[in-house]
This record gives sequence, C-alpha cells and structure tokens, in this order.
Amino acid sequence: MTTTGAAAPPDALSDPLPDPLHDERYRIAASRDARFDGQFVTAVHSTGIYCRPSCPARTPRSTGVTFYRTSAAAHLAGFRACRRCLPEATPGSPEWDLREDVAARAMRLVLDGVVEREGVPGLAGRVGYSERQLNRIMTDELGAGPKALSRAHRAQTARTLLTSSDLPIADVAFAAGFTSIRQFNDTVREVFALTPSELRARRRVAPGGDGALRVHLPARPPFDVQGLLEWHALHALAGTEQVGFDAAGRVASYGRVLDLPGGPGWFRATAADADGAGSGTGGSGARAGRVRTGLDLLVRLTDLSDLPTLVARVRSLFDLDADPVAVDAALAAVPELAPVVARVPGMRLPGAVDPHEVVFRTLIGQQVSVAAARTAQTRLVAALGLPVAAGLVPGPPDVDEALVRLFPRAAVIAERGREVLRGPAARVDTIMRVAAALADGSLVVHSGQSLDELRSGLLAVKGIGPWTADYTALRVRHHPDLFLHSDLAVRNGAQELGLPGSARELSLWSERVAPWRSYLTMHCWRPIIDRAMDRTAATSTNPGKEPR
Repeated sequence: MTTTGAAAPPDALSDPLPDPLHDERYRIAASRDARFDGQFVTAVHSTGIYCRPSCPARTPRSTGVTFYRTSAAAHLAGFRACRRCLPEATPGSPEWDLREDVAARAMRLVLDGVVEREGVPGLAGRVGYSERQLNRIMTDELGAGPKALSRAHRAQTARTLLTSSDLPIADVAFAAGFTSIRQFNDTVREVFALTPSELRARRRVAPGGDGALRVHLPARPPFDVQGLLEWHALHALAGTEQVGFDAAGRVASYGRVLDLPGGPGWFRATAADADGAGSGTGGSGARAGRVRTGLDLLVRLTDLSDLPTLVARVRSLFDLDADPVAVDAALAAVPELAPVVARVPGMRLPGAVDPHEVVFRTLIGQQVSVAAARTAQTRLVAALGLPVAAGLVPGPPDVDEALVRLFPRAAVIAERGREVLRGPAARVDTIMRVAAALADGSLVVHSGQSLDELRSGLLAVKGIGPWTADYTALRVRHHPDLFLHSDLAVRNGAQELGLPGSARELSLWSERVAPWRSYLTMHCWRPIIDRAMDRTAATSTNPGKEPR
C-alpha cells in the first residue's frame, strides 16, 4: 500500500513485539477487505505511510509492513496517513464494545473527549487506575498511551472541520482541542503530510453558509439505517427530539438537542448520500462514484470544541462501529434466523447520547405502553427541561423554538421531580432515589464502566430489577450480548419468528448466538416496530405503540 508523493521512511521504526496475527492481517490487507477498516492499520516501511486494510494501492511484501491496532501507534512509530485511502475516516473498531478490560473502557472514554476535558488524571480516575498504570496498560494493549490516542483523535476532528465547515482555520485549531496554532499546524502536517490550508483546499462541497457543520459518519455495510431511524422516531419526545418524514410517510431524518460539556448542541441525522454529494468530509466515500454507508449530520454547537464528543455519542446512538458481517453470519447460521437476517441485514443497536437520560426514560417507561411513556417523559421535559438558545434548532417551520428543551439533569429531577412525576408511588420513589444518587455521585452510570460494574450499581438501588439494569446496559454500555428474555414484546416477537415462547426456554435458546444476543433482541422487536411504522405511514400522525 502506497500513495502518490513518496515519503521518507521514519527515522527510527519502533521495534513492535512479534505480532501473532501478522499473517492473518496480511491476508486481509492483500484481499482489501473493507470489513476490517478501522480495526487496524497497515504501516508500509518503504514509504513511511499507513493505510486502511482496504487501500486500493499495491500491497507490499509481508516483510515490508507492520500492523498497528490504532493510528496513534502508527503516528508514534513515525508513519503518516495515506492521502488516498484516508485511514482516519473509517468506522471505529467494534472491539471497544465487545471488550471489558481496562484498555477498552478507557478507549471509550477517550473517544468521548474525557482527556480533553479532564486530562489523563481524570481518565485514570474514572477507570480506577493510577496514571502510570493506565499509560502502561494502554501502551501495551494499543501501542499508544492516552495522550497519543487523544492527539490522534484531535487530528481526525481537525480534518473533519477543515473539510466540512467554513470556519476560519484558526478557529478549527481550538475547536479540535489544540492549545496553540503551532501545535495544530505541526500535528496536521505530521499526520496527513498536508498543511491545514491544503486540507481545506481538498473540500469537495462548500458548506451551506447557514452556520451549521456538515459531517459524514461512515459505517460498515450493510447498515439498517431505516430501522434505527424508525426506532428513535417511535420513542421521540416532543421538544427534545425532531422527526422528519418523506412524502410516503416514512421516517427520513432524526434530530435532537443534547446537553454537552460546552453547552447545548443539536444534530439532524439522515442516511448518507450514496455518492457522497451531500458532504464534504471525505470519509469512506470521498472519492467520486464511491458508494458511501453511514450517516450525514447537520450539526450546531454552542462550543465547537464539543464536536468530537457529539460525534462519538451519535456513533454510539446509531451503532456505527459495529461489525454487521460478523453479527449477521452468527445469527444466520441458526436456521430459524436465516430468513430474518436475509430480510433485514445490518441490524444495529440503539445507543445513548446521555446515560442518565436513558436511566430515567427506562424507569418512567416501565409497565406502560410506549405512547404513555412518551406522554410522561414529555411532561417531565416540558416542566423541568432547560430551554435552548434561539436559533440552535433550524426549521422545519412547524418547530416552535420556545418549546425546545434539554432533557432535565439528575439534580433538577431530584429537587423537583415529585412535582411532575405521576404513577405508582413505588415507581416515583425509585426515580427519586436514582436521581438523588446520580446527582451526588453515589450511583455512577457511564459508557466507560464494565458491564458488571454498571449492572451491579443499578441493581443495588431499591426498586431496580434485572430488566431495567440489562436494558440500560444495552443502551449505555452498548453491550452486544444482552438478551432481554423477560421483556413481553421480545417474547411476542420471538414467537412470530418461530422461537420458543417462554422466558426460560427463550433465554436458553438465545445462547447459541452469543456474543451477539443484543442483536437478537432487536430482531425480536422488529416485527412490532414494522407494524407501528406501517400505521405511522398510513396516518402520518400517531406513531402507535412499540416496545421500550
């Protein structure tokens, strides 16, 4: 793999440990298998360049390449990114959701921008290790420590802003998290072998001039984007979330406001244009005629430095880093599921942009229909949610900006929740206990936790049972192997698919598709979602009922 404009090899190639996967990774690179883009990079000794596995350039000899698990590790070894295949513009690795170890937990937090906001000490404190221990673990596992991984993440954000916005280059530097223009210029030149001005010149489509950023988020095909757009639409809360429909009454876009470290933000997600005409971000579809898979975002932010955090949370919300080929192959190997997978390939999991919000919406939605849950959740937002600044949410004309509010924070619910919450006293008491615990820090819920840590913390709260803990973990932790066998809608959907009907039998049956049982949960929900969307398309008014 090479690119135009030969580069001098690194001054001193690091001597990585022997790679037991070298031969396997070389076969992947030689076959240009795009499924592995984002899971490792191929560093070419003769050119000093690293590429994604699917790079179309000629593959060097096996002895002439080194494989790195992260682009940050390749940077540290002295390599720069290929201009032809743009390895920084790939989906992320699915292993961060699969793995439960310290390195994976820390990596999820790095992608969320914790190092930029809290520094390495803050990251280490969140995962329960000293800075020195964490740096050693991440270097051993990923080839780079937290600072280097964060730096690579900043470089990717800078490229996105340079190629998708009309921000002045100096503003891009600080929005991407760099502390000086010199640091920004040096990093961009080192990683991409281009100056920031040269990267800006490669922008293919000019922004619309409406103050919004346009960002393309790649995903591995196949991608059931319509299924997730519909799932989020059926749960959307008026005031916080906005849903757009096409002429046939099908969901065409999903948008929402969210609370970010620098202030409120907003995005609208649509399925990516097939030929990349709608975005200037490059990404996996930057070259003319290449089919793109993923989402196109329209973004507005109070603080531009929140862009990496917003992108990470949208990627989680739409499960963009999943390996759909591996998931579908495991499910389709079971005869009962083969027709289901063939009908809906590329199923994804709904994630979270705010872990605390997921906890509250889950508790409020227990034991009631989705329509009733939406009514109660919308009432909570209207009464306690913080209004956003005018102009943050653009059109459509029927959106009343005065009604657009953020989902209320835990401290506000702890203080005033009883004024608004309705329903059984035991449920209200549980919500208030959770709000107080989240507000004072005695209950911690975030994506950097291990599955056991997250579940045990929730189950320790009086009134929270296994279903609530598992559903929250599926959304917040984005864990791929959680099957909600006790959920009535899951059991009903499973029966429609010809699977066992009782909770116990269904739980035992589901073990044959581990470690992808969360995707089985989504397939079981899918028939009910489809019926609800058929009613929505027919009436274009009430979305009907759908599982939580």
